[in-house]
Amino acid sequence: MRTTRAVALAAVAAMMALSGPARADQALPSLPVVHYTLSNGLRVTLHEDHATPTVTVNVWYHVGSKDEPEHRNGFAHLFEHLMFQGSKHVGEDRFFEYLERAGASDKNGTTNDDRTNYYETLPSNQLELALWLESDRMGFLLDHVDQATFESQRKVVLNERRQNYEDQPYGMVRKYLREALYPSGHPYHNLTIGSPEDLNAATLEDVHNFYKTYYVPNNASLVIAGDIDQAATRRLVDQYFGPLPRQPEPVVRTQPVAVTLDKEVILHVDAGVELARVYVAWPSPPFFAEGDAALDAVSEVLTSGKTSRLYKRLVYDLQVAKDVSSWQESRQLGSHFQIMVTGKPGQPAESLLSVIDEELAKVREGGVTKDEADRARINLEASLIFRMEGLGHRADMFNLYAQHTGAPDYFARDVGRYRALTAADLHNAVKQWLPQGKRVVVMVKPNPQAPRAGVLASGG
Repeated sequence: MRTTRAVALAAVAAMMALSGPARADQALPSLPVVHYTLSNGLRVTLHEDHATPTVTVNVWYHVGSKDEPEHRNGFAHLFEHLMFQGSKHVGEDRFFEYLERAGASDKNGTTNDDRTNYYETLPSNQLELALWLESDRMGFLLDHVDQATFESQRKVVLNERRQNYEDQPYGMVRKYLREALYPSGHPYHNLTIGSPEDLNAATLEDVHNFYKTYYVPNNASLVIAGDIDQAATRRLVDQYFGPLPRQPEPVVRTQPVAVTLDKEVILHVDAGVELARVYVAWPSPPFFAEGDAALDAVSEVLTSGKTSRLYKRLVYDLQVAKDVSSWQESRQLGSHFQIMVTGKPGQPAESLLSVIDEELAKVREGGVTKDEADRARINLEASLIFRMEGLGHRADMFNLYAQHTGAPDYFARDVGRYRALTAADLHNAVKQWLPQGKRVVVMVKPNPQAPRAGVLASGG
């Protein structure tokens, strides 16, 4: 039996074959939303879908690591952890307990450069529970958080950093790459995970100030999606969130911050690993800006599938690489496009980079074929539609659209970004955004004497 994803890919491919690449009126899943704003500034989006008796509640606070005060790197992530420890009417470590007893299937929170989100999917008859929990920590977190809770979660975050970065093969390369791409003082210079120095310097007073500044109704958006009655849901939203007072507007960084490189920056990293690896990265346009979608498609052409340019050359033809991947790291203020290749035993990073450069030169000079562009567009559209099948992901996308475009119902226009792409668009994106001499390159060399996470070599 074919998987749902395979069916989606086949369906989109058939539509493209019949209707041509630029059609913007081809059938899409119906995803109607109602959005409005409470008097306290909380933005609310409702999406009704009775396919299953479940509901997702998804809250975005429009603050991420880009908004952290100086010398408090990692504070947005630390605060995410504190939000699960309890609030005025929810005891210590009781948040997940309430949800698990109610049958919640998906519950967590995440932090990135631009936002912090919290979400739970549970039986639709438990919607009121989720709204009570979310509103209580939006309005009354500080009634619970004390020094002991703060200290315990700081230790959790520091341990998470050790596991995912300092003890992870190639783990510190992300830090070196980020710092080389974004200059000191840029909102994206620091990793979201935080630095040990800044995390250890944070105080409980910082917690209070951060919460009072950013965790306010007028800096948040609430999505409720699933098996709901809209009128009844609006009454519940008014009941639980309406009384929370509006606060002064926080200073959240939303204006693009351009990054340009006028030369090639090469970093040499020694790591206690067996295989060499090379990373190549370029500054690129912000989320939903012109060129962003085209670079998503360029990634498909370069590394998606066995016939993609870099995979075929590095992994299949020359057999010098174990894996290759690329992606457009889309962010609100500015993005970066990245290629990563892991070599086979004995293959140095320099030889891998040479092949990357050869293939990119071919694209810059000759462009991509119509078949390549069509395949990339079909894959991107199918992937987007497939992801929207999941209620939890759908709710999160409504919040993403709301923050980055101002329109939670942006889905059809998002698909339209990909449907409109041509082979010429991809060619132009490579020439404009992936130039040969203006990029950051990280060469990772195996060295049994070095930490496995990697360390900058002398002169790197």
